[in-house]
Amino acid sequence: MDLNAGLISLVGITLLAAIVNGALGYGFSSLTVPVALLSFPSRILSPALVLVEVVLNSYVLIVNRRSFSRVWKRMIPILIGLVPGVIIGSYILSQVSPGTMKLITYVLLLPMILIQAAGLRRPIKSEHLVGLPLGLGVGTLYSVTTISGPPLALMLNNQGYIKEDFRASLGVIRVVESSLTAIAYYFLGLFTVQSLEIVPWIVPSIIIGLPVGAYLIRRMNPETFRRICMSFDAWVVGFGLSRTLIDLQLVPEPWGYAALVTAASIDLWLLNRFFSQRREATRSAPQGAAIADG
Repeated sequence: MDLNAGLISLVGITLLAAIVNGALGYGFSSLTVPVALLSFPSRILSPALVLVEVVLNSYVLIVNRRSFSRVWKRMIPILIGLVPGVIIGSYILSQVSPGTMKLITYVLLLPMILIQAAGLRRPIKSEHLVGLPLGLGVGTLYSVTTISGPPLALMLNNQGYIKEDFRASLGVIRVVESSLTAIAYYFLGLFTVQSLEIVPWIVPSIIIGLPVGAYLIRRMNPETFRRICMSFDAWVVGFGLSRTLIDLQLVPEPWGYAALVTAASIDLWLLNRFFSQRREATRSAPQGAAIADG
């Protein structure tokens, strides 16, 4: 894919990702990265996205600032774990080859997306004990890929946060992780002219997409919207993984697409189960009663 086509695809996917982020409070990187990696190596893409996300995450936190006092103490173990995680992940990004980095990103992403799509809910009783290793893992993942939404959403949804507290918690964690990662990238010399040149192509998409997403989510069922976004993500990551396996000559071309077929098959099964459960809930609910969003 040439540079112009890559920039056009970057504008398109960041606009879609900004709409999702405006609606759900997360999802910008987890939608942007799988598509953008098809055109840009991680060492160019990640520094650009981190700069954008420092501002984007700060905006999310400001919008949900009323819930900050209720959640920040619960986030402390995760925030402590972020520090060594960001250092480890940033160093990995600076050392590993672009092709291997792309493969690592897709392999890590796909199971997290499918687990989240499956709607698993298992509240963790010892939240403060899990926070530190979770922060370490999330910090490493974010600084390598600029993605942390899937594991954080899975964790916070399991803990039963209300919508405002959920978004404020995400905002706290992601402001810290993106700021720490930006500092680590700076000291490792990862901010280059090539990275900075793609930032102006991303900013207009965010300016347009965030308010559009906030508008749409007030007129749609949030859980259905979230589930459709996960399906898109699963198919894109499956395709990216297949192409990477083929490009790195790890799997011959006809068989490389087995990753996409597998991801798509699992997602279609989960998607069918999701809509079947919602139809069943609608039929069994009292007439006029609303179905609670997940």
